Amino acid sequence: MAVILYPVATEKALSAIERENTLTIVVSRDATKPDVKKEVEAQYSEKVANVTTTITADGRKKARVKFLKKGAAADVAAKLKIL
Repeated sequence: MAVILYPVATEKALSAIERENTLTIVVSRDATKPDVKKEVEAQYSEKVANVTTTITADGRKKARVKFLKKGAAADVAAKLKIL
């Protein structure tokens, strides 16, 4: 099962990377917060502080992943080529 589907590259999500050290990604609808945390830490080798999930009006599940290390969200976004 793929937990992480794709990153969100909207203006609001990009400003959250810089201001809040938070990356917004669309995840599988049945993924739990611990699943998302484990998958992000495994794929991107960065420690996660917390995960907040939201189900959008169109049925997608978004996860906002806050990193422990300052600037880690920008590093991960650069790896994903969204910054």
